[in-house]
Amino acid sequence: MSTAPRLTALDALHRSLGATMTDFAGWDMPLRYGSERDEHNAVRTRAGLFDLSHMGEITVTGPEAAAFLNYALVGNIGTVAVGRARYTMICAEDGGILDDLIVYRLGDDEYMVVANAGNAQIVLDALTARAGGFDAGVRDDRDAYALLAVQGPESPAILAAVTDADLDGLKYYAGLPGTVAGVPALIARTGYTGEDGFELFVAPVHAEQLWKALTEAGASRGLIPCGLSCRDTLRLEAGMPLYGHELTTELTPFDAGLGRVVKFEKEGDFVGREALEAAAERAETAPPRKLVGLIAEGRRVPRAGFSVVAVGGTGSEVVGEVTSGAPSPTLGKPIAIAYVDAAHATPGTAGIGVDIRGSHEPYEVVALPFYKRQK
Repeated sequence: MSTAPRLTALDALHRSLGATMTDFAGWDMPLRYGSERDEHNAVRTRAGLFDLSHMGEITVTGPEAAAFLNYALVGNIGTVAVGRARYTMICAEDGGILDDLIVYRLGDDEYMVVANAGNAQIVLDALTARAGGFDAGVRDDRDAYALLAVQGPESPAILAAVTDADLDGLKYYAGLPGTVAGVPALIARTGYTGEDGFELFVAPVHAEQLWKALTEAGASRGLIPCGLSCRDTLRLEAGMPLYGHELTTELTPFDAGLGRVVKFEKEGDFVGREALEAAAERAETAPPRKLVGLIAEGRRVPRAGFSVVAVGGTGSEVVGEVTSGAPSPTLGKPIAIAYVDAAHATPGTAGIGVDIRGSHEPYEVVALPFYKRQK
């Protein structure tokens, strides 16, 4: 029997704005409000407002919270200062990625782990199971927060109009408690678009008030509501991985080119260490495949699961697989992220194509990201 999707605190507001809704990870979420291209371009050039309340917040508290998270996750969480955040991962014993996460240190003994919507229960269960023996508590806070994001070059000015928090002093991957439009919030300088921006964690009862205040503050600066569709093309251009596409349980962080998040130097053991040490050695000596960018020479759009081929005089051979693909509004061409055999992964490699329904469409191999904002 199917279960009805969960609704965010902004569901009625989205529908009043004419949003096209979609079931995403068990939540009814806005896919777009109008033109996906217009929403994408607004974030790149002005600002966009997102409802991200489907993300999964898990609070970890206690005297041994840092030691516990160091054991449960691959990063060195103990070195995160109060008010800062860190991108990390939670892995299985075999090194496979269960999810990628952002961990915020809210106090000396308090952390908030933010998981992807589709993996939130998996992460909660894994953390709960791994907490045994530590003086630390794991709490499911998914119902305690709504999450709004203001992203784009105009986002600092828009947010400054409705808060007296020190935004100039708020560094990237940092968060501070404050008041936004009269609403208590955790203000974080994080995002998933490749642009400057902020994520605002608030009580669900305050979500609509905050959305309307930000909409009004951003009206003169080109702020528009944005859905998950443009969020995907924005993160794709920025070369940011998406769980279920570039990251899976079949891959280790080293397979994904993200071995830097694994901190072997931290004190004590952590889940997956042995397997990840072996994965690090494999990646150093003979990486089977590498994550690369592909830019189309034509107009046909690649999709996840399409084969990457090397075309030569004797025919073609499959040398990789597309994990994400879409038209790029910024580049004006179709783009893709793909895992490609190491021998064909060097930027500029000739003779690479994507098999799109039997036709080998030519693509250029490039280094990620496709787009990087000017500081």
